[in-house]
Amino acid sequence: MRADQQRELRNLRTQQRDQRLNAQRPNTDRQALQTDRNQLRANRAARITPMAARQGRFGALFQNRAGRERWRSDPVNGHLAWRRNHRAAFVAWLGPVFWPYAYNDIFYYTFWPDAYDDGYWAYAYDDFLDSLYWPYGNPYSEYAYAGPTPETAGIVARVPRSGGAPAGRAIDRLTAEACEPAKGITAWPFDRIVSAVQPTGEQQKLLDDMKVAADKAAAEFKAACSTTYPLTPPGRLDAMLTRLQATLEAIRTVRPPLEAFYNSLSDEQKARFNAVGPEIGREPSRTARNDERQANSCAEPKPGLTNLPIERIEDAVQPTGQQQAALDKLSDATGKAVAALQAACPDSVAQTPPGRLAAMEQRTDAMLQAAQAVKPALDDFYASLSSEQKARFNTLGRREVRGN
Repeated sequence: MRADQQRELRNLRTQQRDQRLNAQRPNTDRQALQTDRNQLRANRAARITPMAARQGRFGALFQNRAGRERWRSDPVNGHLAWRRNHRAAFVAWLGPVFWPYAYNDIFYYTFWPDAYDDGYWAYAYDDFLDSLYWPYGNPYSEYAYAGPTPETAGIVARVPRSGGAPAGRAIDRLTAEACEPAKGITAWPFDRIVSAVQPTGEQQKLLDDMKVAADKAAAEFKAACSTTYPLTPPGRLDAMLTRLQATLEAIRTVRPPLEAFYNSLSDEQKARFNAVGPEIGREPSRTARNDERQANSCAEPKPGLTNLPIERIEDAVQPTGQQQAALDKLSDATGKAVAALQAACPDSVAQTPPGRLAAMEQRTDAMLQAAQAVKPALDDFYASLSSEQKARFNTLGRREVRGN
């Protein structure tokens, strides 16, 4: 009887030992998996260098350090740039407003693209993607913009001020102006168009229809402005989505009457209409070089926009297994967003105002599609993070910008 009891006791101890071993194996596997993951992070950090980050962008071939650094940190509208005898640049953020001069840029670019920076759309695509992940500007790119956070508003607000007004007040004033596009309607070149084409009575009615459409588009566009700073990646993306949707609607409101007016013109009138605009930037050789650089810039891989932010996010938040799966989905969505922008890349500039406005619609729609592709994945990943992880994601790149 005692032998049987001892045998049963040994069997019980063996079972308990096996259970303990089985319980320990998953922890061992998890530790090994975490070790592999940490090694992968280290390898990724070594793979994406600052040089790769600069080169793997749409605007890499347009980089001009002195000019870009000076003018991209000075967020002025087209008219102010032209008065300084400088071509207008893409302005990503002005305080809380994404693409603050979108309304004016859309239609000024339609009438005189040569008055805009060579890489306007290349930088627009770069800044759009940077805005998703780098609130303080991409620290790995020398020509990156300053982001939309209140802390960087003073950097963005390097604009002429009278009476020594603080940077914050200057930002508020400029933001208010950006949110009132109706005031800029008189800046449309309607007088120049009339002077150049000398419209008939019927053509004048079509031109009046275009003025009405412009007025309507401006009124609708005003609602897309924001007065609060988006401090999280999902918040920035929501603000960008609202702005892009309004921009696309503005284009689609004005495009039909513009095409109707243009199609009513004679060949001679069309030639004069095509020539309307300032003389800034009109160099045939420069335009040819610009088209070639645009085409090359569109075709190259974009690791500085796809791989780099995902790797830096991973380093910052140290995701768990479930979070890693969500981050992988965000990586895939970012790749799809870049592909959508590449498909609508500005490989050339159309020669007519209707053609240029059609291209503006295509490119703005591509930015909207890219934002919509990223939103579900970004929302899901962000929601999976702890408060501490969110805080690190919200300030991604901050230490690098400050040089810490």
